[in-house]
Amino acid sequence: MIKVASYNMRKGIGLDRRRDPGRVLSVLGELDADIVALQEADRRFGTRASAIPPHMFEDRSDYVPVDLLGGRPYAIGWHGNALLVRKGAEVEESHALHLPTLEPRGAVAATIRIGETRLRVVGMHLDISGLRRRQQARAILNHVAEGEPLPTILMGDCNEWRATGGCLTDFGVHHRLVDTGHSFHSRRPVAKLDRIFATPDLEAVDAGVHRSPLAARASDHLPIWARFKAAE
Repeated sequence: MIKVASYNMRKGIGLDRRRDPGRVLSVLGELDADIVALQEADRRFGTRASAIPPHMFEDRSDYVPVDLLGGRPYAIGWHGNALLVRKGAEVEESHALHLPTLEPRGAVAATIRIGETRLRVVGMHLDISGLRRRQQARAILNHVAEGEPLPTILMGDCNEWRATGGCLTDFGVHHRLVDTGHSFHSRRPVAKLDRIFATPDLEAVDAGVHRSPLAARASDHLPIWARFKAAE
């Protein structure tokens, strides 16, 4: 059984307008997932340094940021996208994905082994433009199709307000959408902007939105999660 989560952490800035990386790490501890996709994990300007100082992962969490080949030296992600794995997981390979865009957007991918389970994970943060979202979704899907056939999970902030159509249709051709629930806005969740998709060889046995009091303050998005087993 593998538990994954996706969290737009808003650069560590909570609803109180304070940047508090320790609070974000506490939310991640509450999630207790094996793999986490983060969005807005790096600061937007300058060196794009991680919003959570890297040493804090070692000192105050059970997670290790996945090293992205060719990434910026002070960042843990690519255009704000990052992957975390539980300490002890094996990352076989990882890389950034360049997406068609007019603004800083991207995705990150890794092949990960946890125990006997080996899978591909893609973390993403798509454009606010519907046309760009579909182009980015197709770029991600083309990348997955060109790689080794593996159980695959795609997750992140899709910026898709609709319940059907758009990039959801593109991802849904070969991946199942997991119904996690409403994650935005954290003060009053009314939209399912954050999504998790998986190939049919993975079965979602449980899923939801993490609604703790701490998560409700730490970002404008609530984290989403899903637990998978190999499909029979």
